[in-house]
Amino acid sequence: MNEENQYKAIEKALAPYQELMEQAADTILDQEVSAYPIFIIHQLNVEIGVILVPMEEGKAEWSIHASTLEELVTKQVIQMDKVDNFRQVYKDPREHLCLFTLSEMGATFIFLPRTMGKSPENG
Repeated sequence: MNEENQYKAIEKALAPYQELMEQAADTILDQEVSAYPIFIIHQLNVEIGVILVPMEEGKAEWSIHASTLEELVTKQVIQMDKVDNFRQVYKDPREHLCLFTLSEMGATFIFLPRTMGKSPENG
């Protein structure tokens, strides 16, 4: 599966959970837990973040965990010397969800446009 097809497959699989992820991102931002919410999307056994959606037989294809840049640095998923580079490519969390996908194809960051779009004056 090429990268674009993988992105579309992930986007489709996560569509039922996108509102939940957007609400979690807003909570992380509004409660000043982090300015960098990141969602770990995986089909493996991962112990990072807080479980939002567990992968279950016949239901969710992916497990979804809410995390932050700070946690990924602490757990050495992102090296300290790469943090500034990461912050430069990180998209506005009020407009995009940052997904860290872990699959048999490897690990990659994806920025998924938000559907609810929460502007500061509406929040």
